[in-house]
Amino acid sequence: MANINRPNPSEYAPYYGRYISLVPDGRILDMLERQLDMTLQLLGAVGDEKADYRYATGKWNIKEVIGHVIDTERVFAFRAFSFSRNDKNPLPSFEQDEYVQNSNFSQRTLRSITDEFRELRKSNLLLFRSFDDDMMLRKGIASGFEFSVRCIPYIVAGHELHHVQVLKERYL
Repeated sequence: MANINRPNPSEYAPYYGRYISLVPDGRILDMLERQLDMTLQLLGAVGDEKADYRYATGKWNIKEVIGHVIDTERVFAFRAFSFSRNDKNPLPSFEQDEYVQNSNFSQRTLRSITDEFRELRKSNLLLFRSFDDDMMLRKGIASGFEFSVRCIPYIVAGHELHHVQVLKERYL
């Protein structure tokens, strides 16, 4: 397993600095594991009725917020996988609102969504732990920007931290 140091700003698109800055110092993969437990515990206290709550018209409900976190983690894990394999093909961006709009998160139970989140995170932890130091430093293009493999666990963690904070402030 590679030593995953905090990435430099040159290793990701400037937009993602807002998420990476939320991540505390420490071992990022251990943090992703702890974060999974904390998020699942938070969501375990939400009933299915509350899971459909929207704090304003046009905003995502709780199930859609978690679905968005899943979609984003899945996209970024694929990017890490591709870049780690030295794939030089540029990867496209994704439109988060269209992804949520074209999902069925609202029709699913919160339990099924949290189960998916748990298994996705476990799978991604195995993937990230499989990378050696060389792989972590490899880079690729996504959304027109260059990203290193090692920045991706930080983006995933910071993105989740951001949305958990939004859930706490506006939904729960």
